[in-house]
Amino acid sequence: MEHPLRHDARFSYALRSSLPSSNLTTNSTNATHTFSVFDGCEHMVSGIIFDLALQSINVIIGIPANILVIAQLIKTRKEPSTSDIFLGCLAFMDAYFGFMTIISFLNLYHWRSAMGWRALKFAYGVKDTSGPLFLSCVCLDRFIAVIFPIAFGQLKDSKYRVGLTVVVLLLTFAYASAKSVGGLPNFEKVFTGEVLFSFTWMVVCNVAILLALKRSRGSGKDEMHPMKRKAFKIVLSILFIIISNYLPPVALFPFEDYYPHKVFACYVQPVGFAFVNISSTIQPLTYLSRLEKVPFLPESCVEKLCCKKKDNPSKA
Repeated sequence: MEHPLRHDARFSYALRSSLPSSNLTTNSTNATHTFSVFDGCEHMVSGIIFDLALQSINVIIGIPANILVIAQLIKTRKEPSTSDIFLGCLAFMDAYFGFMTIISFLNLYHWRSAMGWRALKFAYGVKDTSGPLFLSCVCLDRFIAVIFPIAFGQLKDSKYRVGLTVVVLLLTFAYASAKSVGGLPNFEKVFTGEVLFSFTWMVVCNVAILLALKRSRGSGKDEMHPMKRKAFKIVLSILFIIISNYLPPVALFPFEDYYPHKVFACYVQPVGFAFVNISSTIQPLTYLSRLEKVPFLPESCVEKLCCKKKDNPSKA
């Protein structure tokens, strides 16, 4: 993969030799190279194990959680929130990324197919782009709703959000396609610029929303309008996702030249992207934690998982 790194990111430890696709075969017995997850990092494996462990969590927890999010959005499609289309696309992309993790392990240890590696590069491109961009769209939607309510009322038509979704999908698939092909000069700068811009925009936007909602509360403790209270919780949860999942790579990757090459490739790089990868689990769980009832799950289970009190539903 081509990230702001000299080697293929995330699975650089699997494809560290950067062999062209023509050198890979679909028959493992005729493969021209023996792959190893720890190739080049045999004595510095902790960072890679950390990344693989979090990717395994995406398979075990992330895939079912994203399916539940999609089911909930379909269930409430008659009374949708303005951000539901963005959240639905994000959940679908995260579920797809979780399934591709299974494919990645099968291809790494069994198939060793050139098309498999291309598909994995495409999946990582989708993950790199869709997450920050769709979260940015949610932030934009909430920002306009809170800061410019009059303009928001004029822009409630779903066609605007469908149009924005199409633009994001086109950007996502263009980026992922270019990544799967590879060989483009300075392509890693696209990812660096995208993450830095998205991270800055989302943090500034969410902080502005939280401050505006705080000021609208008034002197009483519980005077905030229920809709504003809901918006406050949504924005706070998005801010948590942004900081926990995107701050590590934003803070670490620009200083690549200050690390010894092996340290960066075997520790910093896998750990930084591990935080991005695990967002495929954190994002749907954060969404589900705000629901009073989760599809296909008994209410008692939801109360335990979400720490909600049955006798106090008004604060959910």
